[in-house]
Amino acid sequence: MQKSKIITVCETLGSVLAMAYALLIASNTGNEILGFTLLLISALLFAGWGYLDKRWAFLALQFFYAVSAIIGLIRWS
Repeated sequence: MQKSKIITVCETLGSVLAMAYALLIASNTGNEILGFTLLLISALLFAGWGYLDKRWAFLALQFFYAVSAIIGLIRWS
């Protein structure tokens, strides 16, 4: 798969998952584990995008989102 296609997949899927995460957490419906799992997957996809596109600050930001997701998973499990 071409680099640009991988970046598009990471960008698009990461964005959709991040939006789903935000809605799940904001809805306060007891879906926190699913929400934080989606945040972790989204952060990994965005990290892939940041790495491939050499966006180092964006890649570093994803590290903090991933850590936040792991904290959320630990706290809510």
